[in-house]
Amino acid sequence: MAKCFYCDKSVLFGNNVSHSHRRSNRIMKSNIKRVKAKVEGTPKTIYVCAKCLRSGKVERA
Repeated sequence: MAKCFYCDKSVLFGNNVSHSHRRSNRIMKSNIKRVKAKVEGTPKTIYVCAKCLRSGKVERA
């Protein structure tokens, strides 16, 4: 899966816990978008998480 270009956020791992408290593995995927942005002055397509987009770390091209 894609990883955030700025903060390296990717998948998280945890457990599904049922009512009887039995546990199974689960994957929580982060909200990663494919964005055209300026990287070192040139337009480039990168993967960025929604938090970095909202905070203004990304300059769109």
